[in-house]
Parts: sequence; structure tokens; C-alpha cells
Amino acid sequence: MDVPVLIPIHKMRLTEFALKEIMSSGGAEDDIPQGERKTVTDFCYLLDKSKQLFNGLRDLPQYGQKQWQSYFGRTFDVYTKLWKFQQQHRQVLDNRYGLKRWQIGEIASKIGQLYYHYYLRTSETSYLNEAFSFYSAIRQRSYYSQVNKEDRPELVVKKLRYYARFIVVCLLLNKMDVVKDLVKELSDEIEDYTHRFNTEDQVEWNLVLQEVAAFIEADPVMVLNDDNTIVITSNRLAETGAPLLEQGMIVGQLSLADALIIGNCNNQVKFSELTVDMFRMLQALEREPMNLASQMNKPGMQESADKPTRRENPHKYLLYKPTFSQLYTFLAASFKELPANSVLLIYLSATGVFPTGRSDSEGPYDFGGVLTNSNRDIINGDAIHKRNQSHKEMHCLHPGDLYPFTRKPLFIIVDSSNSVAYKNFTNLFGQPLVCLLSPTAYPKALQDQSQRGSLFTLFLNNPLMAFLFVSGLSSMRRGLWEKCQEYLRKINRDIAQLLTHSRSIDQAFLQFFGDEFLRLLLTRFIFCSATMRMHKIFRETRNYPESYPQLPRDETVENPHLQKHILELASILDVRNVFLENTIDDY
Repeated sequence: MDVPVLIPIHKMRLTEFALKEIMSSGGAEDDIPQGERKTVTDFCYLLDKSKQLFNGLRDLPQYGQKQWQSYFGRTFDVYTKLWKFQQQHRQVLDNRYGLKRWQIGEIASKIGQLYYHYYLRTSETSYLNEAFSFYSAIRQRSYYSQVNKEDRPELVVKKLRYYARFIVVCLLLNKMDVVKDLVKELSDEIEDYTHRFNTEDQVEWNLVLQEVAAFIEADPVMVLNDDNTIVITSNRLAETGAPLLEQGMIVGQLSLADALIIGNCNNQVKFSELTVDMFRMLQALEREPMNLASQMNKPGMQESADKPTRRENPHKYLLYKPTFSQLYTFLAASFKELPANSVLLIYLSATGVFPTGRSDSEGPYDFGGVLTNSNRDIINGDAIHKRNQSHKEMHCLHPGDLYPFTRKPLFIIVDSSNSVAYKNFTNLFGQPLVCLLSPTAYPKALQDQSQRGSLFTLFLNNPLMAFLFVSGLSSMRRGLWEKCQEYLRKINRDIAQLLTHSRSIDQAFLQFFGDEFLRLLLTRFIFCSATMRMHKIFRETRNYPESYPQLPRDETVENPHLQKHILELASILDVRNVFLENTIDDY
């Protein structure tokens, strides 16, 4: 690729100064050929420019989908030139600039970060593969191997941060075998780092190790090969994932365009500002990634003819413990940019906030809601109830706070101990509106897994794993797992028919049913609700999911045909004894 020939005067002075510093140890400046001097000058310019642009990414607003694209394009341009330039002129840069392998690794690491952040901005999983390619090359080529020989703790920290970022990308790509290898290497690096340098951040780095270890072990059921190795399962939308629509089926033409995934549960396992619940919902709203040609093309700049034919993933904002104002800002930005005939999804995984006393009215601010971050640590959810009883909790997201956004199609999922606050919705504007609400409590006999993620969200992400867990199973052979997955696909197809053939179902459900992601969430929600209603230890009303508008129970969650399917799945797994055989009575 062509290298800039004309360098602005102020840049020339900067790089000439750097050049003199670099070459001062290599002999007289006059002895260096002009071509080699220009090579180093151009490299210094590109390196300086790349750092400026990369640092400028921090100043871009996190919300809004348009204003950042041209800036990312310029940044990728410069890193493209820098990466190819150091490859083409490695010998000169080694001899005259003293280019070290860790510096090449740092450039590759920044490119990996760019791809990762581009994924966060676009939700296109293909860019995760690109980030993985660069991070993996750093490891395979041992770019950071010599860092430990230099007496510079800040360089070792760069290496540790690279490992942490690589682990996040591998987690998102479900490359758990690589994650385990990286965790072991990171552990050794942290031990060496703390042994060599008297650092104050040892506790923080050990916490990183603990967090990722807990994250890896969050799934309650292991799928095993015949040799007892663990099978890595992906829960992104595959070609055979969502039940197909019957020919002539009348459903809405809406498509899911934007999603806010909010995590504010106290004490839930998390890694890199991603809780287990957020991670699971994130994957439920993505297709399996496709490999792009690993060339340093600018992402998002392809001509339309080169773009994949499948519809893109819905755009997502990941908000870990946002304040009310942050949440509302992102929500307003999403609402503003929502295209025509599109849906905004809000997923709330958060500690419940309950009403503080009896109210004379029963409005959208009188039932409590879910907690947002107050910018100070809360030891546990109960601490918020000890404030002034005469006022509403100011850090609570009430159902009424979402009313303005019901002017456009809105799909809400609430996983909280006070999820039922959101069944007191009123559809003021006549737009499609559905709320899927988690149980507010789980049976005491069920082992508490809340720290490792909510059972309700697990059903929406991986319904078979959730079914196995409530059935008391902790491991399963791959062959039986695949047989059950196939049967579950049949159940999903039948649930889709129950919904679309129902004569009394609220039309809002059908208006969302044309979108593959929302269709899968709705069928999994009904499977979850039917399973819990048939389970022998789920006996209280608060143990069951609810929805707004209410589903016709006899046609959906308590349909005898669906109940028969669930008993058949239980028979395949030899756990029929934990389910009720007779038709569910009205509880």
C-alpha cells in the first residue's frame, strides 16, 4: 500500500526530532542513507498518527450509530498502512529504529481492539473473528515474549491487558479451550509480574483471574464427549434455530433493529463489565458468525454487493450497572434512530425495587421496578429499602419511565425479583408492546444458582440446559444432548403453531412473530412457562413467568399437546418423575 510522501511541516519536525533521538546511538546521522532515514521518518509519522486516532476513539459518544463510522474508517486506514509498512520495511526498522517485537505486538493488539470495538458498535459477529485472528497471531508469534526481560512494569501490564482482552473475545466466540489455556498463561504471567515488581495492582489482577474462572463455570450442565471432554455448545441463532413460519401464516412484518441489554444484579458473576445474564442474552440476539477474509479492509465500508445476504444482527448496547440518566440517554438515542417498521428490545436483569408503602393510587410509579446504579456501592438489595419511606426510590426504573418509548414497537424482558411491576403497563399509543416477565422467586428446593445467572434468562438462551438443570441433571452425553435438541426444535415448531392458531391471543404477540429472534424468544418463553407449571416443586404463582399482555393459558402454556411434549422430553431424559402427569389445575 502507498505510504504518505508529503508530511505536514509540524509533523516533519516531530518525526525528525524522534529520528535524531532514535539514530543517535547508531552512529552519525550523515552516515545513514537518505532512503532509510525516510523509512524511519514515515514509520514514526504513521505510529504517531495511529496513536492519536486510537486515543480519539475514547472521545466518541458511545450512543448513536452514525457519527463514529467515518472516524473508525480513518483509524483503520492508518493502521492498515502502519501494519503493512512495518512488514515491508522490517529490516530497516530493526537496524535503524530498533523496532522490538513487543512493539509489533502492540500494533497488532490495537488492531484487535479496533475490530472488537467495531463489533460492539455494529453487533456483527464476523468482526469478532477478525479480532481473534490478530490476538491469536500475537500469541503464536510470541510478540510479547521478551517483555519480561525488560525492567519496565508498564510493558508487562500491556501484556496482561492483552491477555484479558483476548479472553473476552474467546468467551464471546465460545472458544472455551483457548480460554482455559489463556487463563493458565495469564495466571503464570501475573505471578511472575507480582514476584518481580512490588506492585499495588496484584489484588486487581488476581480478581480478574477469579472472575473469568467463575464465568467459565457458570453453566450448570456439562455436555460430554465419549472421552469425557467437554462439548462447547453455541447458543447463537443458527440456520435451523427459529421455527419456520407456515405458508400463508399472517404475522407482522416488524424486525428487531435495536436492543438495550442491561445488567445490574448484585453479586452476579461477571467479566469485563459483562454479567452472565448479559452474556447469555447477547448471544440469544446474534447469528452464528461468518468468517471474513482476514484482510485489513475497513469494516463496514464494503459495497453492498459484497455484504452478506442474511439480515444483520440487531444492534446492541451493553450497559453494565448504568445510572438512570445513562440508561435513559442510551434509550432515547436508540428510540430516535429506530428505523421504520422496527422493534426496540429492552432487556433488564436487575435487582428488584419494591414499593415502600401503601399508595392511594395504583399508577405506573406505584409498583416499584428495577434498580439502576446510584454511583455508590450497595452491599445488597435490601439496603435500598431503608431510606425515607415517604418518597419513591430515585434510582429505580419504573414501568412509567418506559411509557414515552411505547410510541414505537417495544419488546421488554424483565428478569428481576420485582418483574411483576411491569405487568401493570398501559399501552397508551396502540403500538405493539409485549413484556416477558421472570418468576419473582424460585422454589427453595432448587439449588440457588442466582450468582451464576438467572434460570429464566438461561431458558431464553439455552432452554435444554435449563430443562436439564430443573430436572436435577448436571451432565449429559453428546449423543443424547443432540437427540433432545432435535426434539426441542419440534416442540418449538408446535409452540409456534399454537401461538399463530390461537383465536384469543393478543395481536401484539403476532406482530412481533415475523422476526426470527423475537419468535425464538417467544417460543422459549412459553416452553419455560409450561415446564415450570408442570414441575412438581414449582407450586406457587410467583414461581411462574408472566407476560403483558397475558397469554391465553389454555391455548399456550397449559395446552395439553405441549404438556405431552414436555413429558416426552422428560421420558427421553429419564426424569419424568419430577413432572406432574395430570393436566395442570388452575393455581
